[in-house]
Amino acid sequence: PTATTTYMVTGTDANGCVNTATTTLTVNALPTVTANTSSASVCTGGSVTLTGGGAATYVWDNNVTDAISFVPTATTTYMVTGTDANGCVNTAMTTVTVNPLPVITATSSAAVVCAGASVTLTGGGAATYTWDNNVTDTVSFVPTATTTYMVTGTDSNGCVNTAMTTVAVNANP
Repeated sequence: PTATTTYMVTGTDANGCVNTATTTLTVNALPTVTANTSSASVCTGGSVTLTGGGAATYVWDNNVTDAISFVPTATTTYMVTGTDANGCVNTAMTTVTVNPLPVITATSSAAVVCAGASVTLTGGGAATYTWDNNVTDTVSFVPTATTTYMVTGTDSNGCVNTAMTTVAVNANP
């Protein structure tokens, strides 16, 4: 049936007597199920939460539990099956993109300098760079002691990774 309909049946017994009965068959609409994600894209190692909407209960594929955070390992399209109070079922899908972490490089204009000499540190492999020890990317400075410097690079997807380089400072004779 495509819509709620009342059906009537007419019955005749062996004596030729006739009677009727009716029954109404209700057709419930399917629920409008939605598949919602806390983030459409995450960086490798990042977590996401998927939640279903528009029904009473939800079952996700790929071992996902509704409204419970998890860490996806690859870009995947997830399907949720929602069941409403009438037992009617419908599905929806959402895709979560997993972006790789950038491969960051930390380079120095010199691995060894004499005390008082300047050096320039440069990050690579991302869009923006933040160095520790008050160093600014591509701006020369004078290190006072042998130090390992760490750069944090952020790519255009907002994914972050780090790299290190050491600058040795030799005393002047």
